[in-house]
Amino acid sequence: MAADKGIELDLQDILQRFAFDNICKISFGYDPSYLSPSLEKTEFAVAFEDATRIMSERIGHIFHFIWKLKRFLNIGSEKTLKQATATIREAARKIVRQKKHELKEKSSLETTDLLSRFVKDDKLDEDFVIDIVISFILAGQDTSSAALTWFFWLVSCNPDVEKEILKEINQIAEEPGYDDVKDMVYIHASLCESMRLYPPVPLDSKEAAGDDVLPDGTVIKKGMRVSYNCYAMGRMENLWGSNCHEFKPERWLERDNATGKLRFVGKDSYAYPVFQAGPRICLGKEMAFLQMKMVAVEVLRRFQVVPAANGSEYAPVFFSYLTSKMKGGFPIKIEKRTT
Repeated sequence: MAADKGIELDLQDILQRFAFDNICKISFGYDPSYLSPSLEKTEFAVAFEDATRIMSERIGHIFHFIWKLKRFLNIGSEKTLKQATATIREAARKIVRQKKHELKEKSSLETTDLLSRFVKDDKLDEDFVIDIVISFILAGQDTSSAALTWFFWLVSCNPDVEKEILKEINQIAEEPGYDDVKDMVYIHASLCESMRLYPPVPLDSKEAAGDDVLPDGTVIKKGMRVSYNCYAMGRMENLWGSNCHEFKPERWLERDNATGKLRFVGKDSYAYPVFQAGPRICLGKEMAFLQMKMVAVEVLRRFQVVPAANGSEYAPVFFSYLTSKMKGGFPIKIEKRTT
Protein backbone atom coordinates (compact mmCIF):
# COMPACT_ATOMS: atom_id res chain seq x y z
CA MET A 1 0.00 0.00 0.00
CA ALA A 2 2.80 2.43 0.92
CA ALA A 3 4.47 1.76 -2.44
CA ASP A 4 1.22 2.19 -4.41
CA LYS A 5 0.29 5.46 -2.70
CA GLY A 6 3.77 6.92 -2.30
CA ILE A 7 3.36 7.13 1.47
CA GLU A 8 6.37 8.26 3.46
CA LEU A 9 7.50 5.83 6.15
CA ASP A 10 9.99 5.99 8.98
CA LEU A 11 12.06 2.88 8.27
CA GLN A 12 13.94 3.17 11.57
CA ASP A 13 10.66 2.99 13.51
CA ILE A 14 9.35 0.08 11.41
CA LEU A 15 12.53 -1.94 11.87
CA GLN A 16 12.49 -1.31 15.62
CA ARG A 17 8.91 -2.54 15.78
CA PHE A 18 9.76 -5.61 13.72
CA ALA A 19 12.77 -6.41 15.92
CA PHE A 20 10.69 -6.00 19.10
CA ASP A 21 8.00 -8.40 17.86
CA ASN A 22 10.62 -10.84 16.62
CA ILE A 23 12.67 -11.00 19.81
CA CYS A 24 9.52 -11.27 21.95
CA LYS A 25 8.42 -14.29 19.90
CA ILE A 26 11.83 -15.91 20.29
CA SER A 27 12.16 -15.07 23.99
CA PHE A 28 8.59 -15.38 25.24
CA GLY A 29 6.69 -17.14 22.48
CA TYR A 30 4.54 -14.01 22.70
CA ASP A 31 3.59 -11.61 19.90
CA PRO A 32 3.06 -8.02 21.13
CA SER A 33 1.87 -7.04 17.60
CA TYR A 34 3.94 -3.87 17.71
CA LEU A 35 4.26 -4.01 13.93
CA SER A 36 0.52 -3.96 13.39
CA PRO A 37 -0.92 -1.95 10.45
CA SER A 38 -2.12 0.75 12.86
CA LEU A 39 1.46 1.21 14.20
CA GLU A 40 0.04 1.96 17.63
CA LYS A 41 2.46 1.92 20.53
CA THR A 42 1.80 -0.77 23.14
CA GLU A 43 2.47 -0.09 26.80
CA PHE A 44 5.03 -2.90 26.98
CA ALA A 45 7.01 -1.59 23.98
CA VAL A 46 6.83 2.06 25.08
CA ALA A 47 8.16 1.08 28.51
CA PHE A 48 11.13 -0.62 26.82
CA GLU A 49 11.78 2.49 24.70
CA ASP A 50 11.66 4.77 27.76
CA ALA A 51 13.92 2.51 29.81
CA THR A 52 16.49 2.18 27.02
CA ARG A 53 16.51 5.92 26.34
CA ILE A 54 16.94 6.93 29.98
CA MET A 55 19.66 4.36 30.64
CA SER A 56 21.57 5.67 27.61
CA GLU A 57 21.21 9.26 28.81
CA ARG A 58 22.79 8.24 32.11
CA ILE A 59 25.97 7.37 30.21
CA GLY A 60 26.03 10.86 28.69
CA HIS A 61 25.84 12.63 32.06
CA ILE A 62 29.14 14.33 32.90
CA PHE A 63 28.14 14.47 36.56
CA HIS A 64 26.59 11.15 37.57
CA PHE A 65 25.41 12.54 40.87
CA ILE A 66 22.62 14.35 38.93
CA TRP A 67 20.78 11.19 37.87
CA LYS A 68 21.59 9.56 41.21
CA LEU A 69 19.98 12.51 42.99
CA LYS A 70 16.92 12.25 40.73
CA ARG A 71 16.70 8.56 41.56
CA PHE A 72 16.94 9.28 45.30
CA LEU A 73 14.21 11.96 45.08
CA ASN A 74 12.17 9.87 42.59
CA ILE A 75 11.71 12.76 40.16
CA GLY A 76 12.06 13.48 36.44
CA SER A 77 13.61 10.87 34.18
CA GLU A 78 14.47 8.55 37.07
CA LYS A 79 10.81 8.45 38.11
CA THR A 80 9.89 7.59 34.51
CA LEU A 81 12.56 4.86 34.46
CA LYS A 82 11.22 3.37 37.70
CA GLN A 83 7.69 3.31 36.27
CA ALA A 84 8.88 1.84 32.95
CA THR A 85 10.85 -0.88 34.74
CA ALA A 86 7.82 -1.78 36.85
CA THR A 87 5.66 -1.99 33.71
CA ILE A 88 8.19 -4.22 31.95
CA ARG A 89 8.60 -6.58 34.89
CA GLU A 90 4.87 -6.85 35.53
CA ALA A 91 4.15 -7.59 31.88
CA ALA A 92 6.97 -10.13 31.81
CA ARG A 93 5.71 -11.76 35.03
CA LYS A 94 2.25 -12.22 33.52
CA ILE A 95 3.76 -13.81 30.41
CA VAL A 96 5.95 -16.13 32.50
CA ARG A 97 2.99 -17.28 34.59
CA GLN A 98 0.86 -17.76 31.48
CA LYS A 99 3.62 -19.87 29.97
CA LYS A 100 3.82 -21.97 33.13
CA HIS A 101 0.07 -22.50 32.96
CA GLU A 102 0.24 -23.53 29.29
CA LEU A 103 3.03 -26.03 29.94
CA LYS A 104 1.18 -27.46 32.93
CA GLU A 105 -2.07 -27.84 31.00
CA LYS A 106 -0.37 -29.27 27.92
CA SER A 107 2.70 -31.21 28.96
CA SER A 108 3.27 -32.22 25.35
CA LEU A 109 3.42 -28.58 24.20
CA GLU A 110 6.43 -28.14 21.91
CA THR A 111 9.24 -26.08 23.41
CA THR A 112 10.00 -23.57 20.68
CA ASP A 113 10.79 -20.41 22.65
CA LEU A 114 13.46 -19.48 25.16
CA LEU A 115 11.02 -18.92 28.01
CA SER A 116 9.58 -22.46 27.83
CA ARG A 117 13.04 -23.92 28.26
CA PHE A 118 13.69 -21.88 31.41
CA VAL A 119 10.20 -22.36 32.87
CA LYS A 120 10.61 -26.15 32.65
CA ASP A 121 13.57 -25.90 35.03
CA ASP A 122 11.96 -25.91 38.49
CA LYS A 123 15.24 -24.90 40.12
CA LEU A 124 15.14 -21.41 38.59
CA ASP A 125 13.53 -18.58 40.54
CA GLU A 126 10.77 -16.67 38.70
CA ASP A 127 12.53 -13.30 39.05
CA PHE A 128 15.72 -14.84 37.67
CA VAL A 129 13.84 -16.15 34.62
CA ILE A 130 12.29 -12.70 34.07
CA ASP A 131 15.74 -11.06 34.27
CA ILE A 132 17.18 -13.46 31.69
CA VAL A 133 14.39 -13.01 29.16
CA ILE A 134 14.31 -9.21 29.53
CA SER A 135 18.07 -9.12 28.94
CA PHE A 136 17.54 -11.07 25.69
CA ILE A 137 14.98 -8.51 24.53
CA LEU A 138 17.27 -5.60 25.40
CA ALA A 139 20.17 -7.27 23.59
CA GLY A 140 18.24 -8.29 20.50
CA GLN A 141 15.73 -5.52 19.89
CA ASP A 142 17.67 -2.37 19.08
CA THR A 143 20.89 -3.94 17.80
CA SER A 144 19.53 -5.70 14.71
CA SER A 145 17.13 -2.83 13.88
CA ALA A 146 19.98 -0.29 14.15
CA ALA A 147 22.21 -2.41 11.89
CA LEU A 148 19.47 -2.76 9.27
CA THR A 149 18.55 0.94 9.34
CA TRP A 150 22.10 2.01 8.46
CA PHE A 151 22.44 -0.87 6.00
CA PHE A 152 19.40 0.22 3.96
CA TRP A 153 20.59 3.83 3.91
CA LEU A 154 24.10 2.88 2.73
CA VAL A 155 22.69 0.58 0.05
CA SER A 156 20.30 3.32 -1.12
CA CYS A 157 23.18 5.70 -1.82
CA ASN A 158 25.51 3.09 -3.32
CA PRO A 159 23.77 1.81 -6.49
CA ASP A 160 26.71 -0.40 -7.48
CA VAL A 161 26.43 -2.27 -4.19
CA GLU A 162 22.66 -2.56 -4.59
CA LYS A 163 23.18 -3.99 -8.08
CA GLU A 164 25.52 -6.69 -6.73
CA ILE A 165 23.10 -7.54 -3.93
CA LEU A 166 20.22 -7.91 -6.40
CA LYS A 167 22.38 -10.11 -8.62
CA GLU A 168 22.98 -12.41 -5.64
CA ILE A 169 19.31 -12.38 -4.65
CA ASN A 170 18.22 -13.31 -8.18
CA GLN A 171 20.37 -16.44 -8.02
CA ILE A 172 18.30 -18.01 -5.23
CA ALA A 173 14.79 -19.41 -5.03
CA GLU A 174 11.78 -17.16 -4.42
CA GLU A 175 11.29 -18.91 -1.08
CA PRO A 176 14.88 -18.99 0.19
CA GLY A 177 15.78 -21.62 2.76
CA TYR A 178 18.41 -21.55 5.48
CA ASP A 179 21.21 -22.79 3.20
CA ASP A 180 20.33 -20.23 0.50
CA VAL A 181 20.57 -17.32 2.92
CA LYS A 182 23.61 -18.68 4.75
CA ASP A 183 25.58 -18.85 1.49
CA MET A 184 24.81 -15.25 0.41
CA VAL A 185 28.29 -13.84 0.86
CA TYR A 186 27.82 -10.42 -0.75
CA ILE A 187 24.89 -9.46 1.49
CA HIS A 188 26.85 -10.81 4.46
CA ALA A 189 29.83 -8.65 3.50
CA SER A 190 27.56 -5.62 2.99
CA LEU A 191 26.09 -6.03 6.47
CA CYS A 192 29.55 -6.38 8.02
CA GLU A 193 30.73 -3.28 6.18
CA SER A 194 27.66 -1.34 7.28
CA MET A 195 28.26 -2.34 10.92
CA ARG A 196 31.92 -1.38 10.58
CA LEU A 197 30.91 2.19 9.77
CA TYR A 198 27.84 2.27 12.02
CA PRO A 199 28.18 -0.39 14.74
CA PRO A 200 24.85 -1.06 16.52
CA VAL A 201 26.60 -0.55 19.88
CA PRO A 202 29.13 2.22 19.15
CA LEU A 203 30.69 2.37 22.62
CA ASP A 204 31.12 -0.36 25.22
CA SER A 205 32.82 -0.79 28.58
CA LYS A 206 34.13 -3.62 30.71
CA GLU A 207 34.88 -3.65 34.43
CA ALA A 208 38.05 -5.42 35.52
CA ALA A 209 37.35 -8.42 37.74
CA GLY A 210 40.97 -8.31 38.90
CA ASP A 211 44.26 -6.49 38.42
CA ASP A 212 45.67 -6.77 34.91
CA VAL A 213 48.11 -5.22 32.43
CA LEU A 214 47.08 -4.42 28.83
CA PRO A 215 49.41 -5.40 25.94
CA ASP A 216 50.69 -1.80 25.67
CA GLY A 217 51.72 -1.81 29.34
CA THR A 218 48.71 0.07 30.74
CA VAL A 219 48.06 -1.07 34.31
CA ILE A 220 44.44 -1.91 35.10
CA LYS A 221 43.30 -2.25 38.70
CA LYS A 222 40.37 -4.32 39.92
CA GLY A 223 37.10 -2.37 39.58
CA MET A 224 38.39 0.00 36.86
CA ARG A 225 36.28 0.38 33.74
CA VAL A 226 37.86 0.12 30.31
CA SER A 227 35.91 1.54 27.37
CA TYR A 228 36.42 0.95 23.66
CA ASN A 229 34.82 2.85 20.80
CA CYS A 230 33.67 0.56 17.96
CA TYR A 231 32.59 3.56 15.91
CA ALA A 232 36.08 5.07 15.99
CA MET A 233 37.82 1.71 15.52
CA GLY A 234 35.83 1.09 12.34
CA ARG A 235 37.25 4.29 10.84
CA MET A 236 40.93 3.84 11.74
CA GLU A 237 43.19 3.98 8.69
CA ASN A 238 45.80 1.67 10.24
CA LEU A 239 43.13 -1.05 10.59
CA TRP A 240 41.09 -0.56 7.40
CA GLY A 241 43.29 1.31 4.95
CA SER A 242 43.12 4.72 3.31
CA ASN A 243 39.54 4.09 2.11
CA CYS A 244 38.32 3.38 5.66
CA HIS A 245 35.52 5.97 5.34
CA GLU A 246 34.10 4.36 2.20
CA PHE A 247 31.36 1.72 2.05
CA LYS A 248 33.09 -1.18 0.28
CA PRO A 249 31.71 -4.67 0.95
CA GLU A 250 34.49 -6.05 -1.27
CA ARG A 251 37.00 -5.56 1.55
CA TRP A 252 35.37 -8.62 3.17
CA LEU A 253 35.54 -10.80 0.06
CA GLU A 254 38.10 -12.71 -1.96
CA ARG A 255 37.77 -14.90 -5.02
CA ASP A 256 38.39 -18.61 -4.66
CA ASN A 257 40.99 -19.61 -7.28
CA ALA A 258 39.58 -23.12 -7.55
CA THR A 259 35.90 -22.29 -8.03
CA GLY A 260 36.07 -18.68 -9.17
CA LYS A 261 33.38 -17.82 -6.62
CA LEU A 262 33.55 -15.07 -4.03
CA ARG A 263 33.98 -16.14 -0.45
CA PHE A 264 33.63 -14.20 2.79
CA VAL A 265 36.79 -13.48 4.78
CA GLY A 266 36.17 -12.50 8.39
CA LYS A 267 38.27 -10.03 10.35
CA ASP A 268 39.90 -10.40 13.73
CA SER A 269 37.13 -9.94 16.31
CA TYR A 270 39.38 -7.75 18.49
CA ALA A 271 39.89 -5.33 15.59
CA TYR A 272 36.18 -5.59 14.69
CA PRO A 273 34.46 -6.02 18.09
CA VAL A 274 30.91 -5.37 16.80
CA PHE A 275 29.85 -8.72 18.28
CA GLN A 276 32.39 -8.46 21.10
CA ALA A 277 35.28 -10.93 21.27
CA GLY A 278 36.77 -13.82 23.20
CA PRO A 279 34.62 -15.39 25.94
CA ARG A 280 32.19 -12.44 25.71
CA ILE A 281 31.38 -12.91 22.02
CA CYS A 282 27.67 -12.53 21.22
CA LEU A 283 25.77 -15.81 21.51
CA GLY A 284 23.14 -14.57 19.07
CA LYS A 285 25.59 -13.55 16.33
CA GLU A 286 24.63 -16.21 13.78
CA MET A 287 20.91 -15.79 14.46
CA ALA A 288 21.25 -12.02 14.05
CA PHE A 289 22.97 -12.42 10.68
CA LEU A 290 20.34 -14.88 9.49
CA GLN A 291 17.52 -12.53 10.51
CA MET A 292 19.15 -9.45 8.93
CA LYS A 293 19.92 -11.27 5.69
CA MET A 294 16.35 -12.56 5.43
CA VAL A 295 14.96 -9.05 5.92
CA ALA A 296 17.39 -7.61 3.37
CA VAL A 297 16.50 -10.29 0.81
CA GLU A 298 12.73 -9.96 1.21
CA VAL A 299 12.74 -6.14 1.12
CA LEU A 300 15.27 -5.57 -1.67
CA ARG A 301 13.85 -8.35 -3.84
CA ARG A 302 10.51 -6.50 -4.02
CA PHE A 303 11.27 -2.84 -3.35
CA GLN A 304 13.77 -0.06 -3.78
CA VAL A 305 14.29 1.98 -0.62
CA VAL A 306 14.50 5.68 -1.47
CA PRO A 307 15.29 8.31 1.20
CA ALA A 308 12.38 10.76 1.22
CA ALA A 309 14.64 13.74 1.86
CA ASN A 310 17.06 14.62 -0.96
CA GLY A 311 17.15 11.09 -2.34
CA SER A 312 20.67 9.62 -2.52
CA GLU A 313 22.06 12.92 -1.18
CA TYR A 314 20.24 12.39 2.14
CA ALA A 315 22.71 12.43 5.04
CA PRO A 316 21.25 11.24 8.34
CA VAL A 317 22.56 12.61 11.62
CA PHE A 318 24.22 9.92 13.74
CA PHE A 319 23.57 9.88 17.45
CA SER A 320 23.93 7.23 20.08
CA TYR A 321 21.73 5.93 22.86
CA LEU A 322 22.76 2.45 23.92
CA THR A 323 22.62 1.78 20.17
CA SER A 324 23.35 3.93 17.13
CA LYS A 325 20.34 5.84 15.80
CA MET A 326 19.39 8.27 13.07
CA LYS A 327 18.25 11.51 14.62
CA GLY A 328 14.61 12.08 13.73
CA GLY A 329 14.29 8.63 12.14
CA PHE A 330 14.88 7.48 8.56
CA PRO A 331 12.09 8.87 6.32
CA ILE A 332 11.78 6.83 3.12
CA LYS A 333 9.51 6.03 0.22
CA ILE A 334 9.48 2.56 -1.26
CA GLU A 335 9.17 1.81 -4.95
CA LYS A 336 8.16 -1.55 -6.41
CA ARG A 337 10.81 -3.18 -8.51
CA THR A 338 9.76 -3.70 -12.11
CA THR A 339 12.44 -6.26 -13.01
